[in-house]
Order: sequence, then structure tokens, then C-alpha cells
Amino acid sequence: MRENSFYRNFFNIYIALVLQNVITISVNLADNIMLGSYSESALAGVAAVNQIQFVYQQLLMALGEGVVIFCSQYWGKREIEPMKKISSIAMHAALGIGIILFLAVSIFPMQSMHIFTTEPAIAAEGVRYLTVIRFTYLFFAVTQILLATLRSVETVKIAFYMSIVTFFINCGMNYILIFGHFGAPELGSAGAAIGTLCARIVECMVIIWFVKKKDTKLGLKLTDYGQRDAKLRKAYFKITIPMLFVQGLWGVNTALQTAILGHMTAAAIAANSAASNLFLLVKSTAVGAASTASVIIGKTIGMGDMDQVKLNAKKLQKLFLIIGICSGVLLFFLRIPVLSLYNLQPATKAMANTFLMILSVVCVGMSYQMPTNNGIIRGGGNAMFVVKMDLISIWCIVIPLSLFMAFVVKASPVVVVCCLNADQIFKCVPAYLESHYGNWIRKLT
Repeated sequence: MRENSFYRNFFNIYIALVLQNVITISVNLADNIMLGSYSESALAGVAAVNQIQFVYQQLLMALGEGVVIFCSQYWGKREIEPMKKISSIAMHAALGIGIILFLAVSIFPMQSMHIFTTEPAIAAEGVRYLTVIRFTYLFFAVTQILLATLRSVETVKIAFYMSIVTFFINCGMNYILIFGHFGAPELGSAGAAIGTLCARIVECMVIIWFVKKKDTKLGLKLTDYGQRDAKLRKAYFKITIPMLFVQGLWGVNTALQTAILGHMTAAAIAANSAASNLFLLVKSTAVGAASTASVIIGKTIGMGDMDQVKLNAKKLQKLFLIIGICSGVLLFFLRIPVLSLYNLQPATKAMANTFLMILSVVCVGMSYQMPTNNGIIRGGGNAMFVVKMDLISIWCIVIPLSLFMAFVVKASPVVVVCCLNADQIFKCVPAYLESHYGNWIRKLT
């Protein structure tokens, strides 16, 4: 019965989180398909701007994971008041980062685009998109911290329902405003940005309404976000700052991939955009597994059963391997029908197809190492192990190797993509060794 309860609990949380991620990323995929049909320059420009959004999203993810690590342990002890204070601390930090990013892209829009591309047409489309999309940053910050707070108490279905609503809003408005249907102006990339902004506003309003009217576990109120607790703040940032650093660097790493490919050929950035959006869709299975593992491990630590923590970690890793194999096969077979929806040049489409074949293999390793590192080890309270591993693997191996292959050896974009994703395979080894033989369990509450 205990075994059945574990798997039932895992899949109750996991399925909702994966579906939410899939629908959220489907919005980006739909944007890319529509923009790819509209203009290759618009597609590439929006893809470049989305790298800024991705770095921001990684920072919010780190703040949210800090909430989950702490609050899931408090949830295991059924202590609610510290959870409210942790959520307040994270919210202030998220809004602060959002304001800084908003000001930066408002003051330096074209300079921001030149980081990713030297093509004037692509940069111009990117600036049109950025002018509108910057207004989503604060709404997105509020939504992500509230969702992380709810996730720490195993409330995850609201995220799925919310993502369905925003999917239809975004896709509907994009269809109308990108192409100028039903008498609306033809706005191209700016139309895609307006659709996303409306979706972000609606999802923020929905999550605030749910927290205020429907949630019974936490009883969060607006006044809770004015609370101060120096001791909890210090403990929270002691864990979260290293995660912020690494997640920010991970976002920069992903943005650098676009920058490296974008400075090689104009086709490479469009091919990478088409391939990476489908890859991100399938990657939802690994992201959902990591988030679910973090909640389960943290709650079990909070309950004080350390033998059960280790047993759960081993069960979870078996699930990760199965998920990885299934995800790799799914990506391999989805690539052809999805790419057929894009109106790209034959050479660009062929390059995207090759990228996706490589990423199908990458998906297997990523689906094991990411949930093991970010879900089990980091969720267990040992964030520094993941910090050190990412610093070494990404900044001492992957980025230098990729830059060398791209600009010194002048290798093809396909070879560079292999180099950029190599860490997803070799990080499986330290993940396995630490989770089986390391001292990664930390009681934080």
C-alpha cells in the first residue's frame, strides 16, 4: 500500500506539472509556427528576444525552487506561518529582478538585440517584439512565485487549468494580430507580443483569485507579503543565491547558444528556434519530474524519515530513466510532422531536422540528470553540489569548447549543437554518484 501511495502521489503531481509545462510551451511553439509562416526574420527576431525572457525565467525558477525546498519541508511538519514569510521574501526578490530587467531593455533595446544577432532585419523585428513583451515581466514574476508556493503544498492542478485558458487567449490573439485577420491590423511580431502580454495578465489575475478565494491550505493574504523575517531571509538566500547564480548562468548559457549560432549563419538561428521549441516541449517531462521530486523529497525530509528519503530517491531515478527513454523516442518521431508546419527554406528545415535528431539522444541523458540533480539532490537541500557541477561543466567545458568549434575550427552548426548539449550526457555520472554515495540530505527547517 505504501508503494502504491508513493507512485500515486508522484503521478498526481507529475502529470499536472507536465501538462502545465506542455501547454505553456505550446504557446511558444504556436507563436513560432505562426511567425515562421509569416516571416523568417520575424521568427528569428522573436527567438532572440525570448533568450532574454529565458534568462529571466531561470532566475524566477531559482527563486521558486528556493520556496519549494524550504516550504515543502515546512509542509512536512505542517508549519504554515514560515511558509508565508518565505513566499513574501521570494516575491520581493522576483519583483526587484523584474523591475531591473524592464528598465534595462527599455533603455537599451537595440543593444540587447545585438547580443544575439548582427542581421539588421532580425534586430528590427526583435525590437518591435521587445517593446511590448517587456510589460509582461512583473505579471510573470507574481505568477511564478505564487505557483511555486502552491506547488510546495502539492497544489498543482490550478497551474494546469490556468495554462489552458492562457493558451487559447494567446493563440487566438496571435492568429488575429500577426496576420491581421477579422479586420485587425497586421502587426507581425508586435502582434505576437500583444497576445503574450494579454495571456500573462489573465494568468496573473487567475492565480491571485485562486489564492484569495479557493486555496485552503495556506490562507495567503495580501498583508502576508509585507512580512519581514531577517532569520528566514538569511536562511532562504543562503540556499537560493547559489541557485540564482547557476540558473542565471544556465539562462545565459542557453542565450549564448542562440548568439553563437546566430553569428554563424542566418539560417542557423531560425533552425535552432524551430528545433529548440519542440525540444522544450518534450523537455517538459524532465522539468515536471524535477519539480515533483523536489516536493516529494523535501516533504519526506520535513517528516524526519531519512531512510524513506533514500528509498524514494532510488525509486525516483528508475522513473527518470523510463521517462527519458520515452521522451527521446517521442521527440524523434514528432520532429517530421512538426517541422512540416513551418514555412522555412529547405536548407533551414533540413538543419532543424538534424538538430532534433541530436536532441532526441540528449533528451535521454537530460531526463535522468536534471531531475536527479535539481529534484533529488538540490531538493534535498544540497544546492551547492549542483552549483559546482554546473559551473565546471558549462563554463569550463561546454561554452569554451563550443566557441572554439564555432569560431576557430569553423565547424558546422550541427557540430556546434552537439558541443552545446554535451553536458546533458556527461552530467549523468556525477548525478548518479552523488545521489547514491554522497551526503546530500539537508534538514533546513
